Amino acid sequence: MKQTPVGLTSDEARRRLSQFGPNATPDATIHLSRLVLSKFLAPVSVLLEIAIVLQLALGEYIEASIIALLLIFNAAIGFFHESRAQSTIAALKSRLALNASVLRDGTWTTLPAAELVPGDIVKLSLGTVVAADVRIHDGSILLDQSMLTGESLPVEGGTGTETYAGALVGRGEAMAEVIATGARTKFGRTAELVRTAYVVSTQQKAVFRVVRNLAGFNGAVTLLLMIYAYEIGMPLSAAIPLLLIAVLASVPVALPATFTLATAIGAQALTRVGVLPTHLSAVDEAASLDLLCIDKTGTLTRNELAVAAVRPMPGFDESHVLALAALASADGGQDPVDAAVRAAAAMHRPTDLPKLTKFAPFDPATKMSEAQALDSGGSTLRIVKGAFAVVHGLSVSSPEASAAAHELEALGHRVLGLAIGTGGTMRIAGIVALSDPPRSDSKPLIDELRGLGVRTVMVTGDSATTAAFVANAVGLTGAIGPAGNIPAKVSADDFAVFAGVLPEDKFRLVKAFQAAGHTVGMCGDGANDAPALRQAQIGIAVSTATDVAKSAAGIVLTQPGLAGIVASVREGRITFQRILTYALRSIVHKSSQVLFLAFGLLLTKHAILTPLLMVISMITGDFLAMSSTTDNVRPSSMPNSWRIDSLTIVGIAIGSCDLAFCAVGLTIGALVLKLDIDTLRTMTLVILALNGQAVFYVVRERKRLWASRPSLIVMVSTVLDFLIIGTLASQGILMAPLSVSIIAGIFAAAVLLALAMDQVKVWLFAFFKMT
Repeated sequence: MKQTPVGLTSDEARRRLSQFGPNATPDATIHLSRLVLSKFLAPVSVLLEIAIVLQLALGEYIEASIIALLLIFNAAIGFFHESRAQSTIAALKSRLALNASVLRDGTWTTLPAAELVPGDIVKLSLGTVVAADVRIHDGSILLDQSMLTGESLPVEGGTGTETYAGALVGRGEAMAEVIATGARTKFGRTAELVRTAYVVSTQQKAVFRVVRNLAGFNGAVTLLLMIYAYEIGMPLSAAIPLLLIAVLASVPVALPATFTLATAIGAQALTRVGVLPTHLSAVDEAASLDLLCIDKTGTLTRNELAVAAVRPMPGFDESHVLALAALASADGGQDPVDAAVRAAAAMHRPTDLPKLTKFAPFDPATKMSEAQALDSGGSTLRIVKGAFAVVHGLSVSSPEASAAAHELEALGHRVLGLAIGTGGTMRIAGIVALSDPPRSDSKPLIDELRGLGVRTVMVTGDSATTAAFVANAVGLTGAIGPAGNIPAKVSADDFAVFAGVLPEDKFRLVKAFQAAGHTVGMCGDGANDAPALRQAQIGIAVSTATDVAKSAAGIVLTQPGLAGIVASVREGRITFQRILTYALRSIVHKSSQVLFLAFGLLLTKHAILTPLLMVISMITGDFLAMSSTTDNVRPSSMPNSWRIDSLTIVGIAIGSCDLAFCAVGLTIGALVLKLDIDTLRTMTLVILALNGQAVFYVVRERKRLWASRPSLIVMVSTVLDFLIIGTLASQGILMAPLSVSIIAGIFAAAVLLALAMDQVKVWLFAFFKMT
């Protein structure tokens, strides 16, 4: 006789609440002020802040205000697209039950879910959201755990079954004991992993290394520049503006904003094909993606059970087997097995079907459903459908049926037995095999990803047999990884399939692939996938994903299948090429500008630019060059990577040509044309503007500069640059006037410079294998 539970006493519940804490996920909200402050402590921001301080010290308030606006512009864009880990935690919390029916002091009462403690007895009934991790000890229920696991098929829960916080009861009633609360639940552990999961984006690392390299190089040149200024007796009133100009010349001021704008444009393009980026960095990361981890259910398969095969036994045919199985299946309801059987039977309905008189739905305790029917002769038939081993045990032994069942199970199918009989004698009528069939587009899309240099690996919680069957159907060939034993480092070439993987193992698997040097994409759909989605460089929530998975992912697919991932890879590589153009232009231009200032000081014993002219150069050069984010580019055929050291070498080499051009132009102005220092400064601005355009058109193409047509916005920006600088210089606005003939001569020389640098670029790109 079962002992009636009395639950915890109120005193014991209070003691356990003090010991274990409330049944809630920890608050990990980052204060707004910290997020804002981090944007002003980035490398480019710090350099701009130094420039602002210097200009305020010189009393140049207008120039300081302009640079402050640039600083705020960069910070605002970065802050707007800040990480969304907090939204993931909020989504986790929102799914937890608000109240629970609890047995306390022998009486059922309704309490806030936060007051549950381990050992509490709770009642689970239709529509209840499970408030903590529990173990059922009496009753039978149908559980929808899709919000946690992502699996759309509900599961039966009976005595001894453990289920988790957030699951929804779809049928039945049960009593259960709370076994974990708060941070110790599956939900809580997921929330903690999401909070701590972090991988520095490739974009962040690229910006930092570009700025670091430029700062190191230009910092050394600036130091030598100031030493020389001291040696020649330059007064402090002239040396401080020189230092300010050198700092401004060193800063790729629009680099962070350009990275963000390029990815935003890429994200907008992806939304038009049904892909919704939630983190802009995911667009850039997609360019470097070389390993994609995908789940089986709903991504490679249709995420719906269907009858895959019917094996009738002697005396029966397929239509009769399906018709009899349908009689032993619930009409309507949430049972996916019964729905699949009835759908298949509806297409092959025989005319001599027995008449149903009684039906008993599936019982998880007996693992079968049962029907009674009258045949055409008026005899009562007993029809049993359920797990093959159970049904076979009720029937006359059939070696033929056993062999067929083992064969179908080896193919990864879920096998049901169907028995029929009168009185106590039952015999196997047939076997029905169910499966979640692969999507028709899975194999061609995996082949397309392989052609793009992206290796695909299946990661599933299903058995190795089922996983191998689906993997073979979609073209994934290779070894199957050992279940439950994720090594600290693993290569994509080691395994094609990881089967029997628990949700928490996915997080470890992503880190193991990253430790081996891979840029990892991870597909997921359940809340328990959130840590792995967050840790991966590009987390991908599939179309059926829960809100938690979507908020943790970098991109969300609105259509089933892999087509959105292929589109993301292509758009990511387009975005990468646009950012690469601006980064290379910044390296070329910024590595030569400070050296040019040093040459000008040697030649004229004066600073060859004023802070105001430097600011004008930054606005017309750096910010108009942001038009590269819309340029027409060709995506590379293989994954991209930020090879900053090689990029810096190439940039400095091309920058040497740029420097030679600037030096020759300034020498002609000073020694041949005998221009005064103010006119030389105007000439310097024109040289920097026109040779900046030459550099841009050279580096925008990986092949010859004329190999592709620039976008309309790029061409308009070029014309604007020419008009602004040409007008200011020729009319003497904010600077000394420069004759139109000299401006035209500089333009013609810049065209020749572009042709020369283009040849150097082709050689360098071939040597460093840059695409």
